[in-house]
Amino acid sequence: MSTKIYTKTGDKGQTSLLGGKKVPKSHLRIESYGNVDELNSFLGLLKDQHDVEARIKNQFYWIQEHLFSIGSVLATESDFSGFELPKVTEVEIKQLEVWIDKASDELPELKNFILPGGHEVVSLCHVCRTVCRRAERSIIALAEVDQVEGDIIRFMNRLSDYFFVMARKMAQILDVPETPWSPGND
Repeated sequence: MSTKIYTKTGDKGQTSLLGGKKVPKSHLRIESYGNVDELNSFLGLLKDQHDVEARIKNQFYWIQEHLFSIGSVLATESDFSGFELPKVTEVEIKQLEVWIDKASDELPELKNFILPGGHEVVSLCHVCRTVCRRAERSIIALAEVDQVEGDIIRFMNRLSDYFFVMARKMAQILDVPETPWSPGND
């Protein structure tokens, strides 16, 4: 007999944080890790695209692992001391910066804003970028009222930059022209 996935404990709009504290499902902590989970899901979809090179898929997998760690930290009571949770540190932030710098060095200078699109992979990079920004905003809102490690915010900020650069890099790899934003030119 299999274990049931549903517990019915959330039927009244409550859920438990790691540590046991019950909070409304609308709580900023739930919103924050839900946004991180959504980003991780979109990144999984991006990673599964057949036009993504293996080395970039490996970067995406690495990011997914760290997003899962961030989600677990955000899903935990701020005073939890049951066991050590995985952390995102300066090391992981520096890794994102290395990837951003390497890809940026291989791209033409950006002279205009660009419109998302041109290829599914490029568009999914932009979706990840915007969901990442939303996750970052919700984490910052949580940090205004509860404890959040500063490296999480820095990682998320850098990660949205990574997705922007990766959208441009994927357009270059796939030989898809970028569409500059040109307001007023109908």
